[in-house]
Amino acid sequence: MANRAQTIVVDTLIAAAAFFLAYLLSSARTLGLDDGDLSTLNVVQLVGLYAALAAVFSTVFRRELSPWRYVSIPDALVLARTAVLTAGVFLLAVFVIDRASGLPRSVLAMATIFQMTGSMGARIMRRALHEHALDSFAPLKSVRDRAPQAPSLLLIGPMALADTYLRDVARRHDHAWTPVGIVGPDVRDVGQQVRGVCIIECIDNLEAALADLRRWNRYPRAILFLDEPGRLKGLTADQLGQLKNDGIRLLRLPSIVELSQHDGMALLPMREISVEELLAREPIELDHEAVKALIHGRRVLITGAGGSIGAELVRQVAAFHAAHITMLDFSETSLFEIDRELGETFPSLSRHAALVDVRNASRVADCFQRQKPDLVFHAAALKHVSMVERHPCEGVLTNVVGTWNVAEGARASGAAQMVLISTDKAVDPSNVMGATKRLAEAVIQAQQNGQGTRFSAVRFGNVLGSAGSVVPIFKSQIDRGGPVTVTHEDMARFFMTIPEAAQLVLHATATCAEGADAAHARLFLLEMGEPVRIMDLARQMIALSGRVPGKDIEIEITGLRPGEKLTEALLDETERSLPCAPKVMEVVSSSALRITANHLLDLEGLADKGDVEDVRRALFDLVAQIRGEKPGAAPALRVVANG
Repeated sequence: MANRAQTIVVDTLIAAAAFFLAYLLSSARTLGLDDGDLSTLNVVQLVGLYAALAAVFSTVFRRELSPWRYVSIPDALVLARTAVLTAGVFLLAVFVIDRASGLPRSVLAMATIFQMTGSMGARIMRRALHEHALDSFAPLKSVRDRAPQAPSLLLIGPMALADTYLRDVARRHDHAWTPVGIVGPDVRDVGQQVRGVCIIECIDNLEAALADLRRWNRYPRAILFLDEPGRLKGLTADQLGQLKNDGIRLLRLPSIVELSQHDGMALLPMREISVEELLAREPIELDHEAVKALIHGRRVLITGAGGSIGAELVRQVAAFHAAHITMLDFSETSLFEIDRELGETFPSLSRHAALVDVRNASRVADCFQRQKPDLVFHAAALKHVSMVERHPCEGVLTNVVGTWNVAEGARASGAAQMVLISTDKAVDPSNVMGATKRLAEAVIQAQQNGQGTRFSAVRFGNVLGSAGSVVPIFKSQIDRGGPVTVTHEDMARFFMTIPEAAQLVLHATATCAEGADAAHARLFLLEMGEPVRIMDLARQMIALSGRVPGKDIEIEITGLRPGEKLTEALLDETERSLPCAPKVMEVVSSSALRITANHLLDLEGLADKGDVEDVRRALFDLVAQIRGEKPGAAPALRVVANG
């Protein structure tokens, strides 16, 4: 309250000084022409009335709520409105008192201008001091003082983001880097300056910009990407690989999720850009407010919390301020790591690490009853295609029976929603892993009965950098000097990043929560654009390492492995998609079989016996019935997933 009162007092004093100065400088008094009727109000009374009106309007427009160090154009417009209204009402008041006799008319015009200039000038000076903007005007600095001492930094991104970054650095008085130039996406901006830093080139001419900086002896030690790398057109893998070979660090600012994890830090740290971010397509913007409304203040349980997708879900759920997070995983090391990370980044967050195997129905049920989650994200799965192909019994027990156990636990504990993490390999599956995930989707559909827990599934393609992705394999092969192995020259896959996949899961859950119809489970998928050829991905990764494909590192074709397909699809023949949200679609499916507990008991019995061929035969037989390729043992039911 004291600070707010000080603002009103200062604005009142500035208005009083403005009117008094205008009164002294008015043409009539300066030239001695004021020989008309004298006003019944003396100058002190006039100044007091003007200042009082200024204080009233400053209070009405709540100027005391706007910190001076963050003054902006909207603040200037409000100050101008305050000055004009003050002068207008003052004129009406003195006209009523003595018809404004003896008051030079020029006083009001000058007082308005002086008041606007004074109040805005004081705020600009305060902001300049806060952002250390006056440091560059020190004329007595020596040449050594003016020379940049910190490593040089080149900024790449739009002008608006460059302005935001430079303002934040100035405000926090950070000298870790010296910005030497900006490379923007728009050629029309070249030659302009942003807070004293010149836009030297557009992205298409990055090599020319670097040549100019080298000639000026300002070659950068690092490049900071102000926007998502996927948004910046014109950058090739060969260029980025050459930059890394030249010893230039490629940096980026923290993401929205990382921002929420560093609220107490003086200046958010930049970090190295990962290969996955450079390979990714243009990122998807989802509705963060809907996700925040879903997560904030609720109890969340995540299975497979130590895996790549599960761990990212844990981070993002924590960032949206869940009331309590239960991390469930059967890998001791993975669970320990995510629990330790969460304890360091969110020390005040209530959490529980549960070392539980989703195959164990009684342990899963006990965990759910103890934790009482509101939301459940089921990410636990065996997902390496080749490994599950060799061990179909384990795949069935984890991916199918485990999903049933989690769904039963969610229903029994009164959870509001459960979401299954699925895959595009579930579409017309040709391998055991895909078949188990298709059966897991059918399990989710069978669980929905119109009451209690809402069930949904999210289907997407390969995740760059995840445990089952080809990217870590290529990275290790490149680090060893090659060769990089590709199964087939024409193989193509859909790709997305780990944070993007986690955001899609949360977004789909928020969408499911908004649906009015709870009679059917819902299946969501992402508009993933065009598939990427694995051969092209391998060449890009080699180029990003600064080497030449086919010369420095060879690419070998090894042939398709059992169960692999050349291309994946996002929709089955029995499915169609409907727009649901930006970049998100909902799948409407026709299933010829509703999975029951008896189906799973038979399959689980075969898996427990370890009969690989019988399990494989029974699994694909159930999938064929679900897809309508074979008559089912249960009555034909139509399951429609459009809420």
